[in-house]
Amino acid sequence: MISMSKKEYMKKLTKDGIINALALDQRGSLRKMMTKANPNREFTDEDIERFKELVTSQLTNNVSAILLDPQFGLTAKNERMDNCGLLMAYEKTGYDTSTPGRMPDLIPEWSVYKLKEIGVEAVKFMLYYDVDEPIEINLRKQAFVERVGSECNDIGLPFFLELMSYDSKISDTKSKEYARIKPHKVNTMIAEFSKPKYKVDVLKVEVPINLDYVEGFANEDDVILTQEEAKGFFKKQAELANGVPYIFLSGGVSSKRFRDTLIFAKEADSLFNGVLCGRATWADSVAIYAKKGEEACVEWLQSQGQKNIEELNKVLKISATKL
Repeated sequence: MISMSKKEYMKKLTKDGIINALALDQRGSLRKMMTKANPNREFTDEDIERFKELVTSQLTNNVSAILLDPQFGLTAKNERMDNCGLLMAYEKTGYDTSTPGRMPDLIPEWSVYKLKEIGVEAVKFMLYYDVDEPIEINLRKQAFVERVGSECNDIGLPFFLELMSYDSKISDTKSKEYARIKPHKVNTMIAEFSKPKYKVDVLKVEVPINLDYVEGFANEDDVILTQEEAKGFFKKQAELANGVPYIFLSGGVSSKRFRDTLIFAKEADSLFNGVLCGRATWADSVAIYAKKGEEACVEWLQSQGQKNIEELNKVLKISATKL
């Protein structure tokens, strides 16, 4: 049962009962995107901060909230529109590569209490999780999430848990090989973290299928699921969420592919409550910023960036379930 304190914060993160949040908490991956676009330039922390300021100032007029990070997003949070709620990432970027299992960690200088002090309305924690890894690894991750959930609960801030599936033997999660096992990975994970002990208020999850391998959306040789089979996984996802609100992440797909996926989810009777969408909205502006600078980036954000959000809002209006 969500507390009254959390309910008040949740109201600031929704619009007409739907979460349409913009994800901009990328850190290491954002620097890599910039460097790939312009390898002749070294991008500083200030460059990343400035990019976040530009996106926040230009794209928060039609979203319910924005997700930033306290490492590069503290100045950007002040650029958001008045009616835009604020989430902050609590995890370190990436994961521990020195041990097996993609173990998470928190940003050491921050606590949920400190995040609340700077005006945050929800805390987001991202977890890489392979349901088929050794139990000793997953028990450690489960305990980690329990601690974060309890900390958020004690402070009275909503806890958004972002779940990222993977397989230790398959490096490419967009491959046909991974698409075959993705429904199992995603839905088994949701069944675990919807349990009350984690105190999760909103699950930020992947869609349970890859539309690139679904009949009617894929090339004939790439089809691994019929549309009815794919819809069944969306229905199962809704059941396994066990009443915990859940929203979809874009997973780096194109803006159009993400909208197509949301419409398909609605047709499958998915009960998702919105999105926390990042790269599908603003990714193309990174290369423009890296190559051409701020003015060209703002021009793109004001035109194509705004269009991406407007088109996503239209789809959410007819597909998402109100909280």
